[in-house]
Amino acid sequence: MTKRYKLIACMTVADELDGSLPEGTETAFLEFGLHAFPDKLKVTLQEEIDRTEGVDAILLGYGLCSMATLGLNSPNCILVIPKVHDCIGIFLGSDRRYKEEIQQAPGTYYLTKGWIEHGGDPWKVYERWKEEHGERMADLLYRKTMHNYTRLAFIRTTDEEQDTYISYAQSAAEKLGLKHEIVPGNREILKKMLAGEWDEDFVVIEPGTQPVLTDFLKG
Repeated sequence: MTKRYKLIACMTVADELDGSLPEGTETAFLEFGLHAFPDKLKVTLQEEIDRTEGVDAILLGYGLCSMATLGLNSPNCILVIPKVHDCIGIFLGSDRRYKEEIQQAPGTYYLTKGWIEHGGDPWKVYERWKEEHGERMADLLYRKTMHNYTRLAFIRTTDEEQDTYISYAQSAAEKLGLKHEIVPGNREILKKMLAGEWDEDFVVIEPGTQPVLTDFLKG
């Protein structure tokens, strides 16, 4: 019998699916801005889980995400969560790859097509601050929040045409005084999750139990 899944994911993850959803998979794509408010994200995720019926597993397109996925539970079905720190690990293909990138180039701000489309890049944030608070305050806020960043990297997750987004990322990096690079992404973790291939790259939570921090640290 074919398993029925529900995918609950950030809009930026939805942009990476590229028609790869198994037939009959339910979806709920949540607002991008929730990642900045972990407590609100946790509540929203649990509400979406609670309203889910008639599926064998709920797949979360989130990682640990500032502890937002800890404590989530479903009395009736399995929860499957990528074993990554945050969505950057999803876009890079694994938490191992993310850690390698951090070791090689700490101080990197990552962008994807979805992050750019949904206003999650530092240039759009700076422009929004300037509009709301004026240029002087925007400069102060930018220096405070971005002083540890030296590189802006676009994660290319597909061979499809992404030149527009790459050009935008390069322009944003130049305006913000950051080094620009393109790093190869990988959709493997999403493909495995949707295919039911839940190996050591995933936290699999049985009905009635909850994920804890050590689940994400194993392996």
